[in-house]
Amino acid sequence: MNLLSALSNLFAPVSSDAMYVTYRTVSLILIIAMGVAALVSIVLVLLTPGNSQGIDALGGSSETFYSKNKGKSTEAKLKMWTMISLIVLGVLAVIFFILQIDGIWGA
Repeated sequence: MNLLSALSNLFAPVSSDAMYVTYRTVSLILIIAMGVAALVSIVLVLLTPGNSQGIDALGGSSETFYSKNKGKSTEAKLKMWTMISLIVLGVLAVIFFILQIDGIWGA
């Protein structure tokens, strides 16, 4: 089974041909957008550094300039964009699920 036929199985039949084309187009756009959001989320998670500082974490807390301004660092920005991309992915998934309901498309 190729990818195109697997994606076609996700699309439910609707009442008219024009409505089916619209449904198929909207569903395909949502699937592609969810794929992009998932890839962006994966890349952002991989780019975000870990919270542990290795052997330095055993010595207790250290007040450095970096730790005081952590909210303005690139680490904080990466975490913020990761949360945004995951929220977008979740919203797109919910929208895609809602669009699978037959009553919306008049079937």
